[in-house]
Amino acid sequence: RQCLPVAMFSRNDFSIWSVLKNSIGKELSKITMPVVFNEPLSFLQRMVEYMEYAHLLRVASEQSDPILRMQYICAFAVSALASNWDRLGKPFNPLLGETYELERSDYRVICEQVSHHPPISAFHADSEHFIFHGSIHPKLKFWGKSVEIQPKGTVTVELPKWGEAYTWSNVNCCVHNIIVGKLWIEQYGTMEIVNAVTGHKAVLTFKPAGWFSKDLHRVEGFIMDKHKKKLHFLYGKWTDFIRCTDILSYDEYFKENAHKFRSADSKGPSSNSDSPVHTPKKVLAKLNSLKMGPFKSQNTLSEVEDGPPGCEDGAEGGDIPKCDSTYSIDIPNSCTLWESTPRPANASEFYQFTVFAMSLNELEPGMEKRLCSTDCRLRPDIRKLENGDLDGAAAEKNRLEEKQRDARKSRKGKKG
Repeated sequence: RQCLPVAMFSRNDFSIWSVLKNSIGKELSKITMPVVFNEPLSFLQRMVEYMEYAHLLRVASEQSDPILRMQYICAFAVSALASNWDRLGKPFNPLLGETYELERSDYRVICEQVSHHPPISAFHADSEHFIFHGSIHPKLKFWGKSVEIQPKGTVTVELPKWGEAYTWSNVNCCVHNIIVGKLWIEQYGTMEIVNAVTGHKAVLTFKPAGWFSKDLHRVEGFIMDKHKKKLHFLYGKWTDFIRCTDILSYDEYFKENAHKFRSADSKGPSSNSDSPVHTPKKVLAKLNSLKMGPFKSQNTLSEVEDGPPGCEDGAEGGDIPKCDSTYSIDIPNSCTLWESTPRPANASEFYQFTVFAMSLNELEPGMEKRLCSTDCRLRPDIRKLENGDLDGAAAEKNRLEEKQRDARKSRKGKKG
């Protein structure tokens, strides 16, 4: 389908300050959020959005050169974050034991909520070309001006044809301008993708916009051999594309265009030693965010905390930093590994969903008989929100959460 049954509600008349004002610096996973700030998907379905560009894994498996395989694995890892851009609705928290299954012509995937406290979601996807699996333990923190999302966990791609396994953790996400200004999202941190068999490693840096730079969405890094020798340079924007070039072409281009590789925290150009490889390591990881409309006055900004490094509001007056820098980089001998699929023209009416996301909660005739009774598509609160019944969605969400709390108390009582 190309759209949802009903357009989303406007959130302009809703304030979430009363919900979050006492939660600055705290973990948000245990806080009940008004359903108007949700999107009609479970987090399990959001995890499946990893698979939007699953064809990249098939292409990787078809390459005889391990360097080319690593290039396409990197492209897949970056592409998995593209759907996050402008997605400002919070997915529904999965219930313990909740599942989601999706079968396409070239792969199948199953997800399950395996723990409630702490919340842990696991997934497993396979095809004749690859196996992709992992688990995510999302952590959300409210810093007053921003919300930081840390989807902690490790994911693994196996290519059976080559007997290889690639592992990595995703980078953090931050939603800015929670109190005043236009909301905007950035991914930031270092992603290390390791081939445990050959020893090849890719180190990708997702640049924070910062106060001065215009590097919003920019990602760049190197593929190295087991001796840490740089072989290829990857660059692009996690919202749009990833390109790759050989290290000689990169070095020549860098000598003449060093100003285009400025450090994300610096107003001026970086040096060659400031390349992405030297960015401090972080064990980070995919999620999404909370939509929080503008509220309070500018004076409120002085009353709240700054977030951790990389999650500070980088533009004055609630402006969104410009993001033109990567487009000005066009290194000779580059090849494009991945480009994002444009979103539907009406995406702003439907939670900024991609076409792929639009399909995830679709319930086709006869599907209910084939689905497990714990499948996300059968959750009444998500279905009611998708159909525009905000009050019904809120009532069902509260009922299910109360039922889950009662079940947890019952389990504790039996253990006692």
